[in-house]
Amino acid sequence: MPKVQLVELFAHGLGVIDDARLEFGAGFNVITGETGAGKTLLLGALGLCLGSDVSASRYALTPDTRTAALFVRDEDEEIVVSREATNSGRLRSSLNGAPSSVEALRALAEALVVIHGQHDSLNLRNRSEIVRLIDQSGAVDTAELDAVRRDLRETRQLLDDFGGDPVSRQRELEFIIFQLSELDAIAITSASELDDTLKELTRLTSLRDGQAALMTVLTLFDSEGDDAVLSQYARALSRLPDGDTYESARIALSGALIQAREAIHELSALAEPEAFEATTMAELEERASELQRIARKYGGTIEAALVSSVELRSHHDRLTGEAARLGSMDEEIRVLEERDIALSRRARQDRELAATRLTNAVRTQLARVALTSASLRFVVDGDDGADAEILFTPNPGRPEGPLGALASGGELSRVLLAISLETANGDVVAVFDEVDAGLGGQVAQQIGECLFEVGRQQQVLAVTHLASVAARADQHFVIEKLIEDGVTKTVVRALTGAGRVREIARMLAGDEMTAASKALAQQMLENSPEVRTRADFSR
Repeated sequence: MPKVQLVELFAHGLGVIDDARLEFGAGFNVITGETGAGKTLLLGALGLCLGSDVSASRYALTPDTRTAALFVRDEDEEIVVSREATNSGRLRSSLNGAPSSVEALRALAEALVVIHGQHDSLNLRNRSEIVRLIDQSGAVDTAELDAVRRDLRETRQLLDDFGGDPVSRQRELEFIIFQLSELDAIAITSASELDDTLKELTRLTSLRDGQAALMTVLTLFDSEGDDAVLSQYARALSRLPDGDTYESARIALSGALIQAREAIHELSALAEPEAFEATTMAELEERASELQRIARKYGGTIEAALVSSVELRSHHDRLTGEAARLGSMDEEIRVLEERDIALSRRARQDRELAATRLTNAVRTQLARVALTSASLRFVVDGDDGADAEILFTPNPGRPEGPLGALASGGELSRVLLAISLETANGDVVAVFDEVDAGLGGQVAQQIGECLFEVGRQQQVLAVTHLASVAARADQHFVIEKLIEDGVTKTVVRALTGAGRVREIARMLAGDEMTAASKALAQQMLENSPEVRTRADFSR
């Protein structure tokens, strides 16, 4: 049972196709019909679902175009991919009913389908795909090489992350130690310490300035010197003449003197020479200056300086914590490089052997696909043999070259069929678009046998004009073009029994079917690998 299977394909409003729905089987599925009926349009619908870039001129897109494909993978996972036209003329993509990008559909397509057409089957231009075929055919295991290369990349990256050469790393560590010692020495207590220090300094400065002014006032009003305000006031009062005439003034002035002395006494009580110390203010000023310097140096704020301290300590611990690893890292890289070289050499040898075996196997299939005179060769190059290509020449004695450059469209399709006979697997669906173009007779029968054989390993879809190819299919679909009320449209039908006999007969003799062509068609179907009873074809 194939791991991946195209279960259903739907197309609406695609060129002459109004509506088409095909339900495919697991083996070899074939699509036939007259030229121009729309067989290639159906493959175009599949291509659209899988993210192909298509033009309206090629696939006749319309404002109503909708295409959808249902795949089943590993028997239980359903995958639905679809595209539909929008009012703007663009195509909207979706995956399992949710909006998706065309790039996502293309990436998924690589894991679901391989298309072998005269123009679309050049996936083997991709060297990695050729290497995959070689490795698969020869059971080449590069898991250990891949692991070594992964470790080598990670070790080199780790070395780069630690600053490269040992001298640079040591210089970086010393600078971090200096920064940490500077931050530790200042011992910041909190993120608000600078603000708190400046507030306290402002308070003490105001207090100091207020006490100085108070002492000046007290000295001016009441000091031991003769020039004190109150002393001069008392002397002036004492010189007032005696007599009742001046008594009221004397009493008023004496009362003012008494009040003044009481006020000065109250002011004296406010004087606190011990309220602050000059050393305290000096210490605060020095602390504020140091905190401001650290803030400027490490991010602009004390909070940023504290964060820098944490980050620097983490970096310091990382550098010092893996010092032993760093010391042995160069040796570790050297050992991995030597292992890489040895495993690469072994991988190349394995791939060279596998390429030779695959070459010989595919060459035995060339005659079956009408390439009797052609020659094909898988070649590998590079340290590990991953630089691979397929060399091809269609004629004996002529120089060989890359398959994609020297093979015609028909030759390319048949080469890929020959390769599929040796490498087919159920991981993808294989689509062959007119692989039998220009062939007939015994060769066409051989192509049909080959497609049937590939269908035993993976699901196969093929478009053909040849009866001998169609007769080999497990399931047969016909696309027919009809004209109703002056409008051309197509219909797609699954054929069984007498309907399939008639289609094979049409492919043999054209529209002028005869009893002989029907008899031959029935005989071809009965001789196909699938067991079919005569009653099946007479219904």
